[in-house]
Amino acid sequence: MLRLPIQISSLGIALCATLALTPASAAWEPTRPVEIIVPAGTGGGADQMARTIQGIITKHQLMKQPIVVVNKAGGAGGEGFLDVKSSAGNPHKLVITLSNLFTTPLGTGIPFSHKDLTPVAMMALDEFILWVNAESPYKSVKDYIAAVKAKPGEFKMGGTGSKQEDQIITVAIEKASGTKFTYIPYRGGGEVAVQLVGKHIDSSVNNPIEAVAQWRGGAVRPLCVFDSKQLSYKDVIHDGKSWSDIPTCKSEGLNVEYLMLRGFFTSPKATKEQVEYYVNLLKKVRETPEWQNLMKDGAFNQTFMIGDEYKAWVQNEETRHQALMKDAGFLAASQ
Repeated sequence: MLRLPIQISSLGIALCATLALTPASAAWEPTRPVEIIVPAGTGGGADQMARTIQGIITKHQLMKQPIVVVNKAGGAGGEGFLDVKSSAGNPHKLVITLSNLFTTPLGTGIPFSHKDLTPVAMMALDEFILWVNAESPYKSVKDYIAAVKAKPGEFKMGGTGSKQEDQIITVAIEKASGTKFTYIPYRGGGEVAVQLVGKHIDSSVNNPIEAVAQWRGGAVRPLCVFDSKQLSYKDVIHDGKSWSDIPTCKSEGLNVEYLMLRGFFTSPKATKEQVEYYVNLLKKVRETPEWQNLMKDGAFNQTFMIGDEYKAWVQNEETRHQALMKDAGFLAASQ
């Protein structure tokens, strides 16, 4: 009769010892490779940021599992967003977002909304600049707009996608200045920059990071930045000029302003612990010199947001883009 209590006691001691060696709640981390989905073509701002982050994570060994970048630009980025939307319960997917987070569903009517995904973090806000070929005679916004106005529809504005941010800005320029461009869509900002250098288009509104290499090489010329204030980066890029030397479009008589999200979402039904893992990972990325170099090269606004603040910002941007798309006549019939 004495053996049973002794056996139970021994079992209890062994169980307690096992529990003492097991963490109360092990922190979540990826158990297989993580994909960064880019809902745009190669060479553009989103693609460059995603690949920089991939390189930083790999170089500094910030994650045990590999991280891969996958471009899914079809349907104005809808291919990429629908991929992540359909991956509920799979936290091994991230999507880097740009304005097509709003413009693609609004302009195409595809069954997708930012509310279908789980927000992670805003990494930065991206600027837009009016660029011309460096061999063109236009040295100021006023010179260029006057030339476009004199020949309605003859000047070609190149941009990423149709009914996306580049075309929204183009329409805003037309309305603000009484001009008319022929808009030519391409798959990504990298291709747009190549077309401008090759003189196949007359201008673009590329992000800084998409045209900095061409400016550094003296192939393109910035005329103005679509922000309320001049950029703060003072390192010389070309011919003694820095980002901070570019005037605002508004100060040059072109009353158009636009900034764009560079942030991350993950798949639906991601847990709090999974989101926290990626937030902490991205915070570590932001501390590296490689990230700071990207911010400087691309003249980014370095605003960082997570949690409820990020969710509220995204919701406000959706409302703003709905108004912009309606004003430009770009809303899908279902909207």
